[in-house]
Amino acid sequence: MSKQNIEACIRDSLQGYFRDLGGEQPHGMYDMLIQVMERPLLEVVMTEAAHNQSRAADWLGLNRNTLRKKLVEHNLLK
Repeated sequence: MSKQNIEACIRDSLQGYFRDLGGEQPHGMYDMLIQVMERPLLEVVMTEAAHNQSRAADWLGLNRNTLRKKLVEHNLLK
């Protein structure tokens, strides 16, 4: 999947979110989106990296300690 396909998926999901709101005002969208995007991102990257935190952190462009903190926040440590 290309970067453009990922962007299109996100765009479509956001447009659906606004349709589902039915005119109501959204609140806290940024934090909500980061939360719903971050967990599956971490799950997939950790699986692909064979749960090697150093490798996963490198792939994500994060410090290993930052990755570990995020894994703890999402209850993803084994």
